[in-house]
Amino acid sequence: MLLRRIKCLRYLGTRFNSSHYVTTPIFYVNAAPHIGHLYSAVIADAHCRYQRLRYPEQHVRLCTGTDEHGTKIQQAASLHGIPVAKYCDDISQRYREVFRSAGIQPEDFIRTTEDRHKRAVASFWRRLHTRGHIYSAAYSGWYCVSDETFLTDSQLRLDEASGTRYSLESGHPVEWTEETNYMFRLSQFQDDVRHWVKQEARIRPAKFEKILLDTLSEPLPDVSVSRPSNRVHWAIPVPDDDSQTVYVWLDALVNYLSSVGYPDEEFSAHWPPAQQVIGKDILKFHGIYWPAFLLAADLEPPRQLYVHSHWTVDGQKMSKSKHNVVDPVQAARQYTMEGLRYFLLREGVAHSDGSQTSATQKLHFEFDKTDAGLARE
Repeated sequence: MLLRRIKCLRYLGTRFNSSHYVTTPIFYVNAAPHIGHLYSAVIADAHCRYQRLRYPEQHVRLCTGTDEHGTKIQQAASLHGIPVAKYCDDISQRYREVFRSAGIQPEDFIRTTEDRHKRAVASFWRRLHTRGHIYSAAYSGWYCVSDETFLTDSQLRLDEASGTRYSLESGHPVEWTEETNYMFRLSQFQDDVRHWVKQEARIRPAKFEKILLDTLSEPLPDVSVSRPSNRVHWAIPVPDDDSQTVYVWLDALVNYLSSVGYPDEEFSAHWPPAQQVIGKDILKFHGIYWPAFLLAADLEPPRQLYVHSHWTVDGQKMSKSKHNVVDPVQAARQYTMEGLRYFLLREGVAHSDGSQTSATQKLHFEFDKTDAGLARE
């Protein structure tokens, strides 16, 4: 424990890096992009533009891309009656086109179906495994297909009438799952992750730092990092074990490494990320799992997570599965893409959700300015 804390302290030293690496989340291709996705990308792009103006001597690198594995992708392709690979190609291209039309010019657009990414995931897995952080075990729990995650009882709501359990956070139904998986020793890194979260300006806005610390105040269970390949075949095989595929979140998070050339030594010129822009719904994965994976691999966690809230419709989060999204291409026809980009940056506040009223055919936004003073920190 003490050795890991010393390492964590060493990682968190402040130093000027000639490369300023910024990432968006990679976006799940189970449906076309909406303005929530554009919002993440516009925030990251605006940060990069500012950084280039302020530090012209720095190499500012922006990475975005698409997350293309998992059960939901299999289901979406089947629903459209096309091969999974073609489905991924089509939706990924739509993200490229939306970002291009919004003036977002990433240095890299990565896809998790690319060979370079598969190579990085296999190397990262082997690094965790050889260091003793992954083990095989029988596992059972409540699994949410829509969120691609296992949930504890405290994260569930039971509908007494139907007997169905739902995720408290997303509202999606869960199913009981029993299988043999590979597990990551997340519990061993709880103190190190808490220490990382507490570093000055590590998680912004501060509201989300408190959320993480509240989660970290309870014991963390070890986490499943694989699925049986007969259940999730559209995924990266576990190295040396084709009966299992890599859990989609471990796969997806490694994209930030594969984009800068991991496992080749060139990646170290850009690592760690200076800022990772994420939506609040994926805070647990980026604020707990991700730093724990990196520390286990003896790699430095990101310098900062910038967490933003959602654009909602009638108080509900925009969701492709709920069919309540605003298409940025359609919105741009009325307001221009520059106008939409300006609106998102001007009215969006990371601390609180913004609400789009669906009562009219026009894009009419009403912004909830509760705690707006805190939101601007």
